[in-house]
Amino acid sequence: MKQIFVAAMLFIFGAGQVLAADLELPARPPIPPSNYYPVTQPVNWSGVYFGINGGYSVGNSAWSNAGVSTGNFGTEGALVGGTLGVNYADGLAGFLFGVEGDFDWSWLNGSSSVAACVGIGAPAGSACATKSDWLITGRARVGYVFNNFLIFGTGGAASTDFKVGLNPPGAFQSVTGPQLGWTAGGGIEYAFANYLTAKLEYLYLDFGTTSCPSGTTCGTLTAASVSRAENIVRGGINYKFTW
Repeated sequence: MKQIFVAAMLFIFGAGQVLAADLELPARPPIPPSNYYPVTQPVNWSGVYFGINGGYSVGNSAWSNAGVSTGNFGTEGALVGGTLGVNYADGLAGFLFGVEGDFDWSWLNGSSSVAACVGIGAPAGSACATKSDWLITGRARVGYVFNNFLIFGTGGAASTDFKVGLNPPGAFQSVTGPQLGWTAGGGIEYAFANYLTAKLEYLYLDFGTTSCPSGTTCGTLTAASVSRAENIVRGGINYKFTW
């Protein structure tokens, strides 16, 4: 009896081994190669670009005459125009160097109180007003690229027209030819592709003080001068030709 039991156990164990050999093992998941990584499209920031920009300016102006001033009064207005520039950047991450210029039409204007304007010698009932029709800047840009993102600082020269008038009657005259000043600021820019970017920037502009020549509205005062400074926030879209 004992021999029969041992023989039965050996038969069962052997049959199990045969069945197990016939079963297929589950497939192992594929192992990616050790050098595999997701493919990202690199952005080349180097190249010449042009585009459009638009924004808003908030600043101040002041009229002075014979040592008496209106004090700073507010100026504001929209601006829109075109941009042209060139960038050089090395790789997906690193420093960027560039030069950028723009021309904007401007609707900047503002006026003092009547009391402040009369206080410097203007006719009774008149407010002193400052206006601008255009703005040009030429700036260097230095930034750092994080693939699609650029953070930059910028600074350079600016030029604008100074127009002045008494309100009423509200007629404006140019004080001088183009007035030179300086500008500095910074911003961020995003590249949707090698050829298309969008930016948001802030610029501070200071045009100092200019004297009013005789024959102009403010030149009818004894020794009048006008000062102006601006703060600009604007956005832009640029199309780039990559080299």
